[in-house]
Amino acid sequence: MSTYILIHGAWHGAWCWEKIVPVLESNGHRVIAIDLPGHGEDQTPVLDVTLDLYTDRVVAVIDELDEEVILVGHSMGGIVVSQAAEYRPNRIKWIVYLTAFLLQNGQNMIIIPPNPNMQVSEDRRTITVPAEKAKDTFYNNCLDEDAVRAAVRLRVQSLSPFVTPLNLTEQNFGRVPRYYIEGLRDQAIPIDRQRQMHAASPCKKVFSLDTDHSPFYSMPEQLSNILLNID
Repeated sequence: MSTYILIHGAWHGAWCWEKIVPVLESNGHRVIAIDLPGHGEDQTPVLDVTLDLYTDRVVAVIDELDEEVILVGHSMGGIVVSQAAEYRPNRIKWIVYLTAFLLQNGQNMIIIPPNPNMQVSEDRRTITVPAEKAKDTFYNNCLDEDAVRAAVRLRVQSLSPFVTPLNLTEQNFGRVPRYYIEGLRDQAIPIDRQRQMHAASPCKKVFSLDTDHSPFYSMPEQLSNILLNID
């Protein structure tokens, strides 16, 4: 049995893993899908949200357990699992980056051009994706019913984690095995950018899914199968 900790991306919450959690659990694994601060049902004020706050939440979950964990980070969740690995490398079996930001030390998420569907507030402290733009941005290969249900649950996103550089070392983060799952039709992080990132930070294996930014909805069976068979 393995323990998976599932980390959602920007605007999302633990709810986005609703089709993945039952499959992993039915195969005998423990699964913890968490809401990062300011997301899902967590009521942390958006302007208080930082990358440190995200990382502290994940590290706290790891510290409550008595076994190694598998971290799965989607999209922005990639920076969170990377920073958590820096702080708890001996507690992490491996990391899976799902259409995610796989950054190097000192980099932040502003390394890619902004998506026109993402709207930065006038004070440049938050960023939103209007519900009517969500399908084109995140769910372009998903069923309409899944896209609609997801779009109405998106939260306002703090810009602070996007601009905060990662603090990573080879001695800690660098020794945790990592895997990457890329989405060939991703409109949020284009496939060429995904490949630039995992080429710069080589992974033990790269998996490809012919789908959008959200395989947990568009290809849940295929995604679950990859997660279950990584070794």
